[in-house]
Amino acid sequence: QVRLVETGGGLVQVGDSLRLSCAASGRTSDIYTMGWFRQIPGKEREFVAASSWSGFSTQYTDSVKGRFTISRDNAKNMLFLQMDTLKPEDTALYFCAASESGPVVTAQWDYIYWGQGTQVTVSS
Repeated sequence: QVRLVETGGGLVQVGDSLRLSCAASGRTSDIYTMGWFRQIPGKEREFVAASSWSGFSTQYTDSVKGRFTISRDNAKNMLFLQMDTLKPEDTALYFCAASESGPVVTAQWDYIYWGQGTQVTVSS
């Protein structure tokens, strides 16, 4: 089992930056891909970004390319999402997820471990 805990969400203004963190514990040696998803009430959970174990391979959804950066610190079992130039449409509950599959996977059904989520609200 792997436990994921997200931190770093909050209320920010348009154009601000925010950094989400995800701490992994448990059988972290089984993890290959780690990613971020987000969800707005009443909508499907949406892929945001994912990183391979090494961090050399990453994927982003088009709407965040150039603004968000995913990174990993495997020595500390941490995953990060640096979010810059935030927009109101980035408002969502953000989830950290881990997959035993690779190369980098983007479908939520490929992820078997999920955190509880951290709320990001971007106010205009």
